[in-house]
Amino acid sequence: MSISSTKALALLRIAVGILFLIFGEYKVFGTQFTLGGGFQSWINRFLEAGAYPFMLPVLKGFVLPHATAIAFLVAYGELAIGIALVLGILVREASLCGAVYMLTLLFSSDYPGPNAAFWQYFGASLRHVVLAVCFVTFAVTKGEDVRAIRTFLCRRALDGRDI
Repeated sequence: MSISSTKALALLRIAVGILFLIFGEYKVFGTQFTLGGGFQSWINRFLEAGAYPFMLPVLKGFVLPHATAIAFLVAYGELAIGIALVLGILVREASLCGAVYMLTLLFSSDYPGPNAAFWQYFGASLRHVVLAVCFVTFAVTKGEDVRAIRTFLCRRALDGRDI
């Protein structure tokens, strides 16, 4: 059984959306990440274990002083990205936000060190680059046309069925 590349892209979009629904759900509906210090804990780990040097002043001077507000932005942002990708609405906008978010995480946490070989930068970044590439792909294609709630509702309306 083979499916078209358009449908495969839609399935990938929905799968990534489900991941972000899961990521955002526990952050939005629980308080550990936003109000319980979870976000600050992650930032401190990034500072100790491997942020790119140019991100250190950003994390120390901007992110940590505004940690609670940024934690809520992260939580609701992840949830919004997940909803958009799963439903197929505002896919381009959500994907651009997702790509920026993944690059921010990459530069905040995946620094292999100043003496690393060139190829090690790519190996260290895989956990964030893969999703960033997915988001860029979603942003530059018309993936929202397939398996999108809007397309489903429009087809039902055109077929004369009640919505």
